[in-house]
Amino acid sequence: MARAPLSDDLFPADLPVYATVGRTPDGRAWLDRLPATVRAVQEQWGLRLGAPLHGGSCSWVAPVQLPDGDTAVLKVTWPHREAAGEATALRAWDGSGAVRLLRHDRERYALLVERCTPGAELGGSPLPPAERLLLAAGVLRELWTVPAPPDGALERVADVCAEWAGTIEDRMARIRPGYDPGLVRLGARLLRELPATATREVVVHGDFNPGNLLSAQRRPWLAIDPKSMVGDPGYDPWPLLEQIDDPFEYDDPRPVLRERFTLVADALGEDPARLLAWAAARTVENALWCAAHDAIEDGAEELEVAAVLAALAGL
Repeated sequence: MARAPLSDDLFPADLPVYATVGRTPDGRAWLDRLPATVRAVQEQWGLRLGAPLHGGSCSWVAPVQLPDGDTAVLKVTWPHREAAGEATALRAWDGSGAVRLLRHDRERYALLVERCTPGAELGGSPLPPAERLLLAAGVLRELWTVPAPPDGALERVADVCAEWAGTIEDRMARIRPGYDPGLVRLGARLLRELPATATREVVVHGDFNPGNLLSAQRRPWLAIDPKSMVGDPGYDPWPLLEQIDDPFEYDDPRPVLRERFTLVADALGEDPARLLAWAAARTVENALWCAAHDAIEDGAEELEVAAVLAALAGL
């Protein structure tokens, strides 16, 4: 007897994953296979599927009920480089600061993870910015204390950033977006130098923005959706500092940035100037990414941010 197809309600066209992944032929082919993939994982793990969540741009995510009645979250991700280490990092953390990994299907890029309840994002919390930053710093400290997995299990920050530095230089020469060449050179140099001068290496989250910190019952806040690597912990904090009460919405962002970088650096045992340098480097990389994706003006705005960060870092 043929199996009944999964309800179309499980794959609504307005999910962000369809807009993002569907831009390429490979992505559209993966989306075409997605219902069959979800069906296979559902049967493999005995899951009862709930309505999909609307947050993921590169993955299909839904709450599920397990055979024993407990709840979890199923995540089926479009196979890409940044997602390859997610299960490895979650397994290494084993619930320390992040959601627990319950099951993993490597071939299907499917994860079954602990469900966060109530699951509110830190970015939407009514708590004051300083308090949210300190709460997030506590989660980062916990993530960073876990021993790194064996060599080769995760990519290295140094290797990835060296690639980015070369890509920045190539894009600058090829696209000629009219950006400040000195600032772009500084960004590329920092991406090569900062990982090499780290005094310690940790499993970095890789995408530590406030939307990836959810309220939970087991712990007040847990991290989700890592794009993990092994390397300098200073790589991690910038998305958090940038997106909680955006400092660049203030008339003068510099005193706000000084105060908040100092606050977070002290909480993490890091040098604020080093965190600022990482922020500048990552912002330059993002500026050239914008330029390569037909958003030169957006990239110019990113470079203005990078200039402020670099100046505060004393560079």
